[in-house]
Amino acid sequence: MNNMISNFIEPGNKIEIQMVESREGQGSEPPKTYISQIQDVLSENQLELVMPMEKTKLILLPMDREYNLVIYSGSNLFQCFARIIDRYKSNNIYTLVVEMTSNLRKFQRREFYRFSCVLEMNSRNLEEEEVRAIEERDPHSNLIPGLPLKRSVIVDISGGGLRFLSTHPYEPGSLIYISYNLLLCGKKKEYELVGKVLSSEKQEDRKNTYEHRVQYVDIDADVREEIIKYIFEEERKHRKKERLGL
Repeated sequence: MNNMISNFIEPGNKIEIQMVESREGQGSEPPKTYISQIQDVLSENQLELVMPMEKTKLILLPMDREYNLVIYSGSNLFQCFARIIDRYKSNNIYTLVVEMTSNLRKFQRREFYRFSCVLEMNSRNLEEEEVRAIEERDPHSNLIPGLPLKRSVIVDISGGGLRFLSTHPYEPGSLIYISYNLLLCGKKKEYELVGKVLSSEKQEDRKNTYEHRVQYVDIDADVREEIIKYIFEEERKHRKKERLGL
C-alpha cells in the first residue's frame, strides 16, 4: 500500500462512484451514484474496489468512461476522478481496478454523505401560495399549518436531501413539505423542511410503493449542520457496534 494514499484512505472505506457525463449528455437529472467500498490500495494512483450492486444485481460499469469518486474516511470526505482499467472476480468477490486521473483532494461538501436509516416522515404537496412565496424568496413567507399529511419512511438521509418510500407518487420537479424527527445529543427535535422531488419511481418488487429522491430547498445552514452532525453521530455508533461485534 502506498504510504501517501494510506494516510488518507484505507480498505473498507465507503466510496461513491458516479459517471462523469459528457457535455452532450448533460440533462436535468444527475448521473446515478453507486455505493461501494475500497478493497485495497494498490499504488499511488490505483485502487481496488468492490464492484457495486443494486439490490442483488451487479453493476457492470463501462471501462471507457471517467468517474467521479467520493471516498468516506471517518468524518472526512476525499474526491478524485478515475477510470476503470480492469474488472475481475477474486475469491468470489467481483472487483474493479480504477486508476486515478486527478489528485486526491479533501472534499468539503459533507452534506452529500448519505446515511442509510429507517425514519418515520410526514409529507404533502405545497399549496400554490407556498410555492409562489418560495419562488419569490419571500423572507416573511410561512408554511401553512394543519394541512393533511401523508406518512412515509426515510431510507437514507444527508445534509443535501433524502430518499424515502411511500404508498403515493409525487411529481418530479414539484415542491413538498417534509417533517421528521432526529435524535441529537439525546434530545428529539422536529425538522420541517421544503424539498424538491428529483425522482418518483414505482417499485416493481413492492406493491403500491414509490421511491422518491428529494433535494432540500433553501435549507438554513445551521439546520443542515445539525443533520450532518446527526449522521456522523449515528455512523460512529454503528462503527462502535461493529468493532464490538454487536
